[in-house]
Amino acid sequence: MNYQTLRVRFEVSKPDGDEDICFLQLYRPEANNTINDQMVKECIQVIEGCYHRAKIVVIEGLTDVFCFGADFQGMANSLGTSVSSGEQGPERLYNLWHMLTSGPFVSIAHVKGRVNAGGVGFVTACDLAVADSRAYFSLSELLFGLMPACVFPFLMRRMGFQRAHVMTLMTHPISAKQAQDFGLIDNCSENSETQMHQYLQRLCRLNKVAIQRYKNYISTLDDSLLTAKPYALAANREVFTEPENLKKIARYVNCGKFPWED
Repeated sequence: MNYQTLRVRFEVSKPDGDEDICFLQLYRPEANNTINDQMVKECIQVIEGCYHRAKIVVIEGLTDVFCFGADFQGMANSLGTSVSSGEQGPERLYNLWHMLTSGPFVSIAHVKGRVNAGGVGFVTACDLAVADSRAYFSLSELLFGLMPACVFPFLMRRMGFQRAHVMTLMTHPISAKQAQDFGLIDNCSENSETQMHQYLQRLCRLNKVAIQRYKNYISTLDDSLLTAKPYALAANREVFTEPENLKKIARYVNCGKFPWED
């Protein structure tokens, strides 16, 4: 199928097997690989197909940016100088990340370049995360009066509360090495392609039925993401409907100035 915001391919895991590895590349180079409604819609469509077809799903980005979060430019353009949280469909995005966490496949984030805000959500939603050593990660939301409301439950589940809390408050980028030390990613390497190949070689030995049973089992042990969902969505809507926050976003889009700059 032709997608506007993705590049998707399936590969065979074994010489005598089916095409059961899905490589889903987030592909909006003209928009810094930011998230819009179309990307979320297309990702859900692909992932739904993977429930039956794939046993491994690899989420990739571009060489210089994995995903930079919400599409402020697109939101501002659609409403002149104002921004609406409805444009980003926070519930659908949260559902997409939960599908990566709980789906009957092994999900892997293969990270290169910059990762910010909602991009961190994609990373933390996956079962495994491999990064190039030159990648770095940030949560910039509080700088604009926002918060990573939908990202935080996934981030806390992966890193623990305090490290997720510090990363949110400090807002500055952390290196791939720091991200590995914090538990945000599982491996960083000078050659992440080699590391990914080694991961896939090992994971291809697993049976899809076994993966599905295991993922169903661990979902029954931890329902924190479902419990957190209504609170995350409410917090997201609150900050994205605050007029002062919308002015800060519009000013950044139109003038390139952060809220603290004159």
